[in-house]
Amino acid sequence: MAAVRIGYARCSTDQQDLEANRRILLDLGVPADRIYLDRAYSGTTRARPGLDQALAAVRPGDTLVVPKLDRLARSVPDARQIGDTLVGQDIRLQLGTMIYDPADPMGKMFFNIVATFAEFELDLLRMRTREGMAIARAKGKLKGRQPKLSAARQTHLLKLHAAGEHTIAELAELFEVSRQTVYRVLERAQATTSAV
Repeated sequence: MAAVRIGYARCSTDQQDLEANRRILLDLGVPADRIYLDRAYSGTTRARPGLDQALAAVRPGDTLVVPKLDRLARSVPDARQIGDTLVGQDIRLQLGTMIYDPADPMGKMFFNIVATFAEFELDLLRMRTREGMAIARAKGKLKGRQPKLSAARQTHLLKLHAAGEHTIAELAELFEVSRQTVYRVLERAQATTSAV
């Protein structure tokens, strides 16, 4: 049986475009019916249906084609595990236009270096995101989710609850919120009272 190219790509969010990755795989010679994709899956999440299908489709002598290593894995352990699986099944790995043989010492070293950079890039992105959020929070621009009830409506809810004439379910229906929201308003009021 002739060797086949199997393509795989993923994007981390719904907003990212998989079509660009599909086009790259087609340009690299992967048949359209041999392309497997994952949308809105992180590279650090190993359970990805498209990747599982791609790995199930490759046979000894085939080539798994990925636009870039970070489309396959974003952690060194995951990249190594996938690489070891491919070596064990005599499957070649093509990253962009370069074919790597993870069984060859130089290929293995280069593969590990590229995987380390992919993981480093992800760690930098996470760090920058946390720093940006901390700065926004300090400036008062990142306030989190806004309460479902305005301060005036919360005060009214607390007065009705204190009167004891309504159940939690009735208050939830009256204010058109869930019972959990009513409980949260009551808990916040109790915490504020006990802190004084």
